[in-house]
Amino acid sequence: MKPAQAATGSSNPLSASLAAVRACIERASNTGPPPALPEPPSGSPLAALRDRFHLSAFDVAVIACAAAVELSPGFSKSCGAALGDPARRAPTVALCIARLPGARWDAFSPGGPLCRFRLVRLGEGDVFTGRSVTLPEPVLHFLVGAPARDERLEARLRDVEPRRALPPSRAAVARVIGEILRDPGAPHVQLVVASAEEARPLFAAVAAEQGRALWELPAWALPDAPEERVDLLWTCARDARLCGALVLLDVASAGEPAHARATVDFATRAPDPLLLCGPEVVRPKGRRVFSASLPRLPHEEAKDLWRQALNGAADAESLDVAGLAARFQLSPDGIASAATSVAHRPAGEPPGRAVWRACRLLSRARLDDLAQRIEPDADWDRLILPPEEIRTLRAIEAQVRHRARVFHQWGFSRQGERGSGTAAIFSGPSGTGKTMAAEVLAGALELDLYRIDLSSVVSKYIGETEKNLRRVFDAAEEGGAILLFDEADALFGKRTEVKDSHDRHANIEVSYLLQRMESYQGLAILTTNLRKNIDDAFLRRIQFVVEFPFPDASQRERIWRAVFPPQTPIDGVDPRRLARLAVAGGNIKNIARNAAYLAAAQDRPVGMQHLLEATRLEYTKLGQPLTPTELRGWLS
Repeated sequence: MKPAQAATGSSNPLSASLAAVRACIERASNTGPPPALPEPPSGSPLAALRDRFHLSAFDVAVIACAAAVELSPGFSKSCGAALGDPARRAPTVALCIARLPGARWDAFSPGGPLCRFRLVRLGEGDVFTGRSVTLPEPVLHFLVGAPARDERLEARLRDVEPRRALPPSRAAVARVIGEILRDPGAPHVQLVVASAEEARPLFAAVAAEQGRALWELPAWALPDAPEERVDLLWTCARDARLCGALVLLDVASAGEPAHARATVDFATRAPDPLLLCGPEVVRPKGRRVFSASLPRLPHEEAKDLWRQALNGAADAESLDVAGLAARFQLSPDGIASAATSVAHRPAGEPPGRAVWRACRLLSRARLDDLAQRIEPDADWDRLILPPEEIRTLRAIEAQVRHRARVFHQWGFSRQGERGSGTAAIFSGPSGTGKTMAAEVLAGALELDLYRIDLSSVVSKYIGETEKNLRRVFDAAEEGGAILLFDEADALFGKRTEVKDSHDRHANIEVSYLLQRMESYQGLAILTTNLRKNIDDAFLRRIQFVVEFPFPDASQRERIWRAVFPPQTPIDGVDPRRLARLAVAGGNIKNIARNAAYLAAAQDRPVGMQHLLEATRLEYTKLGQPLTPTELRGWLS
């Protein structure tokens, strides 16, 4: 049966309305006021349209009249006859006002629901009342029982389907959001997350529970031109109501300031509650936003998800799911993705190593944009420090390595999250091995190491420093990375008595960093050249403080003996004499490398003469002279 036949059949709820508007259009203009149209049957598409868009009886009559052009055979000729122009095939504004009951001029105003929601389309023309009135295709499709969104939206929207059941902690959040959205005056709802990948499963579950579709609109797809953006807004709002969909606005994809501004404008104007996701709460003017963060997966939930994801994988029973759940704070989708690495690992690679590597890789995309990843290039044998400092570093390694056992198997997690992370301060002059020690720990623990220059994180704008730090910690939680906050003196100094708002803000920044370090599930390290700059109240809440002293002569000799790789050709190098140079390990590394370049240029092994020239270059950089004691017997 054709659509027109289906719509005009006697059993179709639309047929009575089409017949009534046809009678109105075909009646003589001098026969008195038009008769009222019958109420659309309850549950019919026309009644649903009336209720969803709060339409007047005249609005409904206009839509039925425009629909009759498409669905009632011969109605186009009736319109032409009523207009006195057989070439006209659709009703006009003037004809609707003249022939339909309950006519209201403002029904065709830009602010009325017919035009604002794009429920009708007005044709072109210099005379407003002479413009034709037709239906956009999505409205017509809805009336015949086949809802479909506007084809202009297809390039901007994507359908999101629920893929798997939510774990209990996420399901609880979904229930709260579902209850909020059932309120007639519901606000926008935002999940404060770094990316849409984290929000999609939960919002898809909310939509599915309500029997609705979920459409995702990325911020970058919003038009820059305000007129185009307004048209997109109302077209999207119309089709979402017609199709029973929720719209998820992906704020996290706003890569440019213009996109962020467009997002706020879109959320401000939106007639219905939007679902939002992004790292910062959107604040549309005059609109309420309910915002929530996704809770960290409880340890037992994460273990269950790992077991489910690894079910059936070869050698899966040998994997330490408790260790994986404790070390990597992955989303349910992240766990499922990492688990696939077992089946696709290189031949001979243990499954545990493949999964561990996959977990690290999953977080790199976010962290690489925020911090400098350092590839570990040192081991315990190369770390020259006093025994006490080595023991402390070994204790840090043990705490990170055995966290899952102590906190989860032995019950310490029940004491709360404060202090559950491992936080350390590495203090000492430049070049004494602070970064190398972090590399050693990262290599031993098989974790990524990221360096964050705090001088670049600190912002003069209130709230920006905390925002920058939050992005780093949130991204690092996922991959269990070791965070090395360099140049901590830029943030700390001595926290002073609060004299103005800037002092108060500086103290808030330090307090926020300490709070995140205490709850961070991995290892966070601060480096400072001056321990005295960090106040005692802060130090009391840090588990480990490692002093990196300036190396004495015996330590410098050990550093010199280890500084050249085994492949480097050397001739006559005397580590004992070189140890007279009063420089730190970082300077020794620079001198050795520069000497190697000088020797390579001469195609000779590295010798004392090359080291002398390299030393002069390093001392010039440091702005200090070589003393006679340091030079004595150098080339003898």
